[in-house]
Amino acid sequence: MSELSVDHLLGIKYLKKEDIELIFQTADHFKEVINRPIKKVPSLRDVTIANLFFENSTRTRLSFELAEKRLSADVVNFSAASSSVKKGETLIDTVNNILSMKVDMVVMRHPNPGAGIFLSKHVNASIINAGDGAHEHPTQALLDSYSIREKLGEVAGKKVVIVGDILHSRVALSNIFALKLQGAEVKVCGPNTLIPKYITSLGVEVEPNLRKALEWCDVANMLRVQHERMDISYFPSTREYVQLFGVNKALLDSLDKEIVVMHPGPINRGVEITSDVADSDQAIILDQVQNGVAVRMAVIYLLASKIKQL
Repeated sequence: MSELSVDHLLGIKYLKKEDIELIFQTADHFKEVINRPIKKVPSLRDVTIANLFFENSTRTRLSFELAEKRLSADVVNFSAASSSVKKGETLIDTVNNILSMKVDMVVMRHPNPGAGIFLSKHVNASIINAGDGAHEHPTQALLDSYSIREKLGEVAGKKVVIVGDILHSRVALSNIFALKLQGAEVKVCGPNTLIPKYITSLGVEVEPNLRKALEWCDVANMLRVQHERMDISYFPSTREYVQLFGVNKALLDSLDKEIVVMHPGPINRGVEITSDVADSDQAIILDQVQNGVAVRMAVIYLLASKIKQL
């Protein structure tokens, strides 16, 4: 397979296994590029990319911007907080105004699920979903799988537990789709109130006991509790959450094997994981950040290659 089967990256559920393999092979090349003294390649000198972020972001926005600049693309950054959206302008009008400036690709984060899908049907540009509400975050899932592959050799056959706020997490959903597509076994663990009712229909098991989940898994992907998406309290207290679902070094050391610990960030240290876990050799959190640039370079490059063919 030499090109992606899709024209946009809207979610993992629209990809084939071969698409993921192609992205990873391309990311391998770009990982080597970004470790050179000169970290830029002229691949996209004639491509203009707009980053539209309607929600706060640090890691994802910087990672995309760095990926685009490493590929020598022209980059336009848009922040909703200081835009005409505040004056009542619609999403389509906002994007079409930007596209009229001859933009080829849009990277968008939006609080509403399906915003990227909606946009892809109404504007003439390639869309990359950088997170839409509690729906999907495809590039995060891709870089997570890429990091597992780098650490453990392959994703197929590995046992991965996703721990924490599954209900409000777009990272969890995209990871489940990506891991299952590549042949991994997946379980989720967290408070009953933060586990979606439909989760078992995705081929995922629920393990309510954290210790049993960690004894079972090869990889634990720790998610933060997303208080900003909650309008009610889903558990009695943070202290109780930490006691039941927080991972500390003593717990990891008591297991009869060494597992890999991941986190998409931002980390709430002392809640989902303690500092001695986050900073330990078992954690590959900073590897995920570095791999995020290479994976996003691969996605942008592969989608831009399709634009050039049109």
